[in-house]
Amino acid sequence: MKRGTEVHGLSRRNLLGGAAAGAVAVAAGSALVPRSAGAATDTASHRYAFEGVHQRGILTPPQAQASYVALDVTASSKAELADLFRTITSTARALTTGGTPPDSGLATPPSDSGMLGPVVPADGLTVTTSVGASLFDDRFGLAADKPARLRRMEDFPNDDLDRAVCDGDLLLQICGHHQDTTLHALREITRATRGAMQVRWRRDGFHSPPRPAGSSRNLMGFRDGTANPTTADASLMDQLVWTRSGGDEPDWVDGGSYHVVRQIRMLVEFWDRISIREQENIFGRRRDSGAPLTGSKEHDVPDYAADPSGEVIQMDAHIRLANPHTAQAKKQQILRRGYNYDGGTDANGNLDMGLIFTCFNADLEKQFVAIQKRLADEPLVDYVSPFGGGYFFALPGVRDHQDWLGRRLLA
Repeated sequence: MKRGTEVHGLSRRNLLGGAAAGAVAVAAGSALVPRSAGAATDTASHRYAFEGVHQRGILTPPQAQASYVALDVTASSKAELADLFRTITSTARALTTGGTPPDSGLATPPSDSGMLGPVVPADGLTVTTSVGASLFDDRFGLAADKPARLRRMEDFPNDDLDRAVCDGDLLLQICGHHQDTTLHALREITRATRGAMQVRWRRDGFHSPPRPAGSSRNLMGFRDGTANPTTADASLMDQLVWTRSGGDEPDWVDGGSYHVVRQIRMLVEFWDRISIREQENIFGRRRDSGAPLTGSKEHDVPDYAADPSGEVIQMDAHIRLANPHTAQAKKQQILRRGYNYDGGTDANGNLDMGLIFTCFNADLEKQFVAIQKRLADEPLVDYVSPFGGGYFFALPGVRDHQDWLGRRLLA
């Protein structure tokens, strides 16, 4: 189907017309009295250690729910910015640990919203904090410390970016096993930091369970993240995910990662009306099993050598462009950690749903951007519309209980 083709009276242009993406601001926050330590197997008590060389929420297996919240910093000085990062750190540490909120007395507001009950479950919560390029303007004197490849996300061919839902000084990626856990964390963090930062845009997502097995599926029905590099290979993660100081990178970036978020609407009314054969040719995979069209199982490597002219997997299929399995492409791999989203309907009554594409990479230009340029004008662009997101840098982890996010940057 050519771009702009009408399907049952709808055109791609008409479907997109009037679409709206809103940002929601909420408030609340507090410290918790931790639960007693002990082995726990249920999801409510599932806890990820807060301290570590790297932040959680990067190599962590995707939880069921996520909230992506970009924020503009309203702090007026570097000292206030440092206080903001300390507060984010202490609040996130308490929330990811779980426990009983302290009693604030009858005459003052409660120390917790109470939406999770009298004892806050850890519930597999992770809070990943990343910084945007705009934080390194002239407000805080940080220009010389900006990660070398961090910049405003550009418009790629086929994008339809709404700058109201792009970029931001900070990004919080809040993930947990249940939606009320992520919403509670957002309320507590924003209450604790009121006056120092303000929500710019927000998008909530969910991670579908394997159906029936294998990788989860996106809302087009295809498996997502099949070719992800294994997070169990520490050496590979050092090469592909973690940024190192030296060269043109400042010395504070060790243990961090370039964090890409792309809000991508899927034009499902159109997608659902084309044949399964066309869908599979566009992706280069079978929809039921996730196997490449040259294979029989999800994790089979596409056999491009036996298909040099694209008779089986067409030359512009998504998987062939994204990863042509050359020596150069191997170095360009990214770690994907995406979530589906459901935004209801737009002003025209069309379904608003799609993908919060998320990835982490050591070198933004050599990895994500290089891949994205190969994908320009692929057949899939008739059925998707990237409209928001941004480039961020996930801060290095908190090393111990005295450490705080961004300390080396702001020292």
